[in-house]
Order: sequence, then structure tokens, then C-alpha cells
Amino acid sequence: MMLLSDLLTHLEATPYATAVRESTWLFPTIETLHVLSITLVVGTIMIVDLRLINVASRGRPVSELMRETLPWTWLAFLSAVITGGSLFSSSAVKYAHNWQFETKMLMLLLAGINMAIFHLGSYRSVALWDRDVMTPVGARVAGGLSLAIWVTVICLGRWVGFATN
Repeated sequence: MMLLSDLLTHLEATPYATAVRESTWLFPTIETLHVLSITLVVGTIMIVDLRLINVASRGRPVSELMRETLPWTWLAFLSAVITGGSLFSSSAVKYAHNWQFETKMLMLLLAGINMAIFHLGSYRSVALWDRDVMTPVGARVAGGLSLAIWVTVICLGRWVGFATN
């Protein structure tokens, strides 16, 4: 049975991970794409979250904002996962033992849980409050938590870059 440490070491030794780590241009290019992807993920999520907490786009239905932004969010998230995985592979052992990286992954999990609770809770009755200026408490809590979680993800992601150099 392969242990996690063996798997991480094996991942780091792959030709792709070695190329990312040793190339003068590959890592910074992938990192730039990762940052752009995260920017689009968080930007599109913030559009909806700011509406949920009644700060912006108050005249627009929540469902309309979500319908317009979610495809971009998911496309950017997929790109962030691919580029983030590439960056991770280049120094998997180091990243896996970095508390900022571990906390960032935990925050991403919490973001997913928050989103699931919102969709299974408040959003199920969106037809009743979609156009209301004031969203229900559950929607405001979900939006506020989402904003806090994603700001934390960004800060931790930047911190990982400094802590692992």
C-alpha cells in the first residue's frame, strides 16, 4: 500500500512536475493563469454574494445574476483546479505540509459546503424573494460567509507563495 508521502514524492518526480519546477517560464505562466482563474472565480461569486447581502445589484433578480455568472464561475474554477494542481505537483511534499496550503484547502471545502447549504436551503424558495430588495436572512448569511471564505482563500493562497519559497 502506497502511503500519502510516497504518493506525493512520486507526483513530484513525474516529468510534468519536474518540468514545471525546473522551467524558467512554465511555473510563472501557470501561476499567472491560476491567479487570473481565481480572480474570475471570486469576481463572479462576489457579484452574487453582494446581491445576497443587499449591497449591489439590488434591482436585479438573484436567479438572473446566478444564471449569468455561474457558467463563468465553473469554467474559471475548472481552470483554477487544473493550474493549481499543476503548481501543487511541482512541490507536492512541501505544499502538503504547509499550514497555509492546508488551511486554504479547508476553506475551499467550507466554500463548497456553504454553497450546498444555500442551494438546499434559502435558494429553494428563491421564487418568493428573487426580486425583493431585501433577501432572506439565510441568503444574507450565505453571501456574507461566502465573501469571508473567498477573501481568506485569496489571502492564504498568496501566503502559500511566500511561505514555500
